[in-house]
Amino acid sequence: MTDEISNEKIAIETKDGQTLNVHKIYVKDLSFESPNAPMMFLEEWEPQATVDMHSQLAVLPNGHYDVALQITLTVKNKDKTAYLCEVSQAGVFELTGYSEDEVKHILGSFAPATLFPFAREVISDLTVKGGFAPYILGPVNFDKLFHEHSQQAQAAAH
Repeated sequence: MTDEISNEKIAIETKDGQTLNVHKIYVKDLSFESPNAPMMFLEEWEPQATVDMHSQLAVLPNGHYDVALQITLTVKNKDKTAYLCEVSQAGVFELTGYSEDEVKHILGSFAPATLFPFAREVISDLTVKGGFAPYILGPVNFDKLFHEHSQQAQAAAH
């Protein structure tokens, strides 16, 4: 396997002639709201966080795919929303030489796992800029999530 890094993309090529190129990683959409500021900053801080996450896929021409990892973080202090942070972190991936099952696995597990650290950094930065302590998302096992989702889809199909 060889890895090549250039200004345009990150390319991984295997001995089997399969290639996986990451052409671009970018923020597709971004939102931060603190509906109860500034009064929220004066209250005793007892936060409760909820994280919702899913990915979306758009098929592009010539073996290219746009994968977007969408994360919504809602933090409440007692019964009031302290802040709401929404990030859609995306990437353009090019795959050649893979079977249909391999493509599904790469786009359902590898691609979101590649995007996750970028989304985590954006969320941490946004929470700080919103006047709160940095929120660091915990690790996610995207391979496990992909397999669980695949099993649920198979069970629903039967």
